[in-house]
Amino acid sequence: MNAGEGVRVGITLPSFVRDVDEVLAVAVAAEAAGLDGIFVYDHLFRFAADGSRRPALEVTTVLGALATATSRILVGPLVARASLRPPAITALAFTTTQRLTGGRLIGALGAGDHESQMENETFGLEFGSIDDRLAALTDAVRETRDQGFPVWVGGTHRRVRAIAAAEADGWNRWGGSAEVFREQSATACAAAVRAPFACSWGGLIVIGEDDHRAREKAHRLGASPGTIVGGPDAVARACAAYVDAGAHWVIAGPVDSRDPANADLLADVRARLR
Repeated sequence: MNAGEGVRVGITLPSFVRDVDEVLAVAVAAEAAGLDGIFVYDHLFRFAADGSRRPALEVTTVLGALATATSRILVGPLVARASLRPPAITALAFTTTQRLTGGRLIGALGAGDHESQMENETFGLEFGSIDDRLAALTDAVRETRDQGFPVWVGGTHRRVRAIAAAEADGWNRWGGSAEVFREQSATACAAAVRAPFACSWGGLIVIGEDDHRAREKAHRLGASPGTIVGGPDAVARACAAYVDAGAHWVIAGPVDSRDPANADLLADVRARLR
């Protein structure tokens, strides 16, 4: 896909907060700004820089709240952990959200990462081997697909990408360069069994009214290396590299995710991409 050919732009919502009103405020702002999708992480907590545990909101519950707070924008997890819930429970949660939203769900699933393992171990929950988690992922995809909404698989492991191509309606990669995304998305699309098949890229951003303000914000927030930093034009140029590399969706993860003002700035990015 070339930049501008129907690319959709989404935003991740603040999942590591106590006040759900902060989540809903960003969701409402994203819909008002004309963004295409809002996405929620699936974690039990998040470790802060000092080693303390930041709170988290449970993903399926938040999806239900988003269904009533919005009316147009697509909603979904990024991504729901397949091994954290039995496939039948995941399927029920997804189909319930699909009904509550009037058909606006993207059901995205993953096998879990290193942070997920630490969370499970903290609460004494079994994490499982890679074989166990990939089997759970395959079962969850098969249980949830063909229910009237697309099912994506997220992850960079080659076997996860193979499951996406063989079983799902799309694939998501978080982070990494546009060159790596180009190679992996091309492989996934070439091997995809189901059509249409969507490739999506998500990553951290710090966006400001202009490049200078964005750099100041990034410094204040302690943004990690690899974060896209800039005003709408610079962020659009960075995102266009992923679109040119095959992304049908670009999902921005603002480091300051609780700020609803990011939605209008990302709408400017969307307009430049389209």
